[in-house]
Amino acid sequence: MIVKYKHYFYTFSLGLIALSVFVLAYWGLPLGIDFEGGAVLEVEGISDSESLTSAVDEVADSFKIQSVGDNAFSIRMEEIDAQTKKSLVEKLQQDNPDFVQVRFESIGPTIGSETTNDSLYAIVAVAIAIVAYIAFAFRRLSYPLASWKYGIITLIALFHDIIITFGVIAAFVHFTGQDIGVPFVAALLTVLGYSVNDTIVVFDRVRENMRKVMGQTDFAGVVDKSTRETIVRSLNSSLTTLLVLVAILVFGGASLSLFMVALITGVAIGTYSSLAIASPLVIDWVFLRQKAKKGLTKI
Repeated sequence: MIVKYKHYFYTFSLGLIALSVFVLAYWGLPLGIDFEGGAVLEVEGISDSESLTSAVDEVADSFKIQSVGDNAFSIRMEEIDAQTKKSLVEKLQQDNPDFVQVRFESIGPTIGSETTNDSLYAIVAVAIAIVAYIAFAFRRLSYPLASWKYGIITLIALFHDIIITFGVIAAFVHFTGQDIGVPFVAALLTVLGYSVNDTIVVFDRVRENMRKVMGQTDFAGVVDKSTRETIVRSLNSSLTTLLVLVAILVFGGASLSLFMVALITGVAIGTYSSLAIASPLVIDWVFLRQKAKKGLTKI
């Protein structure tokens, strides 16, 4: 079933990737203070937004004010010291009797740069660990494809998932005015783990069926049979997870929305790629390898 329609899946995925790259290039990803440094002050009880803008303008040369609820605002600005922050809060308290400070964070540019590097190192380390683990776990499945190549195919599927997730998040933050912080990296790593889990389930079933039915059908038939046997389990697991994530997105508030959207996108697209991208890629890699050696006809 999956093998029969693999070209449609490839076309659909390439379209999503192209659209995601376009969105990323056009809108970009606004990085938060976790990566670029600066300060964020969240306040409530602001009855006059003009007075808020005027007060912030007195202490910061550049800033961004975003509404996060009724009379509630998030102020992102350059890094400020404790005394400057105290003066700003006192000014807002004078102008707004119901003023409440909800949150304040200040991160220097050096720490922000370190966070960016650490996040990239974490993602690269996870990718290397995935290839190493799959190569070890499937070391006895060396025919007709070496075990480490299953790891490479898994990485290709993960790259597919990450690019599309980035594209969706770029569109989401563009329309909501949010920016990217460390929670997004946590969501991304969670998506990697979830997607790898689904892919390994499919590959593990391929390993089992290689021993059971390899003499009765060709390798493409083994992979197709394995995919059909795991598709219901994968869809049921993903739908259950998605129901919980959507509930949190709806009822969890604006502060969790970016994290939840990243998880929902990643889980959905990760399930799709494990079944419709990783499995056909295994077949095509074997076909190209055999064709290069023996000139076999197309599967």
